[in-house]
Amino acid sequence: MVAQPREPDPHQRVREIIASVPAGRVATYGDIAAIAGLRSPRQVGWILREDGSDLPWHRILRADGTAAPQLRAEQLHLLRSEGVLAQRQKVSLRRYRWDQG
Repeated sequence: MVAQPREPDPHQRVREIIASVPAGRVATYGDIAAIAGLRSPRQVGWILREDGSDLPWHRILRADGTAAPQLRAEQLHLLRSEGVLAQRQKVSLRRYRWDQG
């Protein structure tokens, strides 16, 4: 019997993708989900919430460039320390979005 190649664990894949977002750049939950082949950006949020404290979680934003409300102050502070500036609590995805290509 020939062993079939294993598909990468989606949880681990999301962690790897988030870990690769460089300082000074951001991605959206949807960006990460699309790269990882997930159906929903919410899955990325669940993974980050459960197993993301050691990742650059602050570089992952909502689709409109805003931070999660409960993390907004800390997230924007961490982004600012990397040179990512927000206007009216919104990050310009056009300017700071990570181009993984």
